Amino acid sequence: MNYKETINFLFNSFPVFDREGISAYKPGLERTIEFNKYLDSPDSTFQTIHIAGTNGKGSVSHILASVLQSAGYRVGLFTSPHLKDFRERIKVDNEMISEQEVVDFVAKHKIKMDSMSLSFFEMNVGIAFDHFRDKGVEVAIIETGLGGRLDATNIITPILSVITNIGFDHVALLGDTIEQISAEKSGIIKRGIPVLIGEYNSVSSPVFKAKSIEERSKIVFAGDLFTVSDIEVAVDSNLFNIVCNRNNSSFSVHLDLLGEYQSKNIITALGALHLLNTDTNLNISTRAILDGCRYAARKTGLNGRWQVLSTAPFTVCDTGHNGHGLKIVCNQINNQKFENLYMVVGFVNDKDLKEVLPLLPKKAYYIFTQAKIERALPASDLSDLAMLHGLQGEVVADIPSAISRAKEMATDLDMIFIGGSTFTVAEIV
Repeated sequence: MNYKETINFLFNSFPVFDREGISAYKPGLERTIEFNKYLDSPDSTFQTIHIAGTNGKGSVSHILASVLQSAGYRVGLFTSPHLKDFRERIKVDNEMISEQEVVDFVAKHKIKMDSMSLSFFEMNVGIAFDHFRDKGVEVAIIETGLGGRLDATNIITPILSVITNIGFDHVALLGDTIEQISAEKSGIIKRGIPVLIGEYNSVSSPVFKAKSIEERSKIVFAGDLFTVSDIEVAVDSNLFNIVCNRNNSSFSVHLDLLGEYQSKNIITALGALHLLNTDTNLNISTRAILDGCRYAARKTGLNGRWQVLSTAPFTVCDTGHNGHGLKIVCNQINNQKFENLYMVVGFVNDKDLKEVLPLLPKKAYYIFTQAKIERALPASDLSDLAMLHGLQGEVVADIPSAISRAKEMATDLDMIFIGGSTFTVAEIV
């Protein structure tokens, strides 16, 4: 099989959560453990940092990867979902796994994967770990796919666990209370391994503390270490003025990931880097931290985080797709200066829109659309639901046409926002 045939085989032969939703989710670690053993435990050849959370996993993962590269380490990065190319999920020092390596892996292990009825994500984990071993990775940043306790990535024993934050998402699988979701995420806390919590929450934090006591793991909240005192926003970066709470000293960090919500992610990343320096064998200089943050997006190729596509009209896309993330994104939209706001939005059909739609700006003209995936909520259905929440606009069935329609109506003094789901953004970046 060539690369295109191989990718078609993977997407059509294995349950894919991105495409099928809940029906593709296979909880439990047994299959991943067995497949990992079959591959001769590649994860034992490199150190790992495990990252879970409702939002911010991608940004924090990419910041850490960039900093560790600046510190001279050979760094693996495993994230999901991808925007354009499956290979975005698996990178070493910002180089995607090659098409031929994907083809060769599948050709070699196809029979085993078939016999085990692996999910698409379980197969992804195997490819990533095998690739990291082959490429001589020293440290791998491993982002969970969904949850934590039963996520396929949770077979690793990391040197640090990171939980960014907790919000409502995938409630049908993880639970419909913050306590239940926190319990699932806390499953990545391992015996004697330090854990960094990105955001303090009065409901979730006791769950994390109890789990850390049970596992005899050091727990640190990022906000106890660092605070953002001020943000200076530029066209291509944010400058965060940081207070070190341990000694009340201050310093500044440039970050080329835009969006005011990055103030939370930079604190989480800095907290994780502090623990990596104090509680592991890694050695990360201040220069590496500053350089890695300054060029995080550029080094790692991260897209879709308050990504500015145009300045006239001001056009932004963002992959925030759950209530927790969209609330923050909408707050930033409301802080922008514009005459008229045009919202190009599309969602997946298993999203709890009763939670999401009330968060969206009412003083806007909406263009309801849908991505080219099976999980996409039909644009007409989205329009009907949105009207119940006072959101007015029109239906344009495909994303490129929807964006063209927004550009037709908008002047240079207006704003266009594109988002609602990762798959909406994936078609334009």
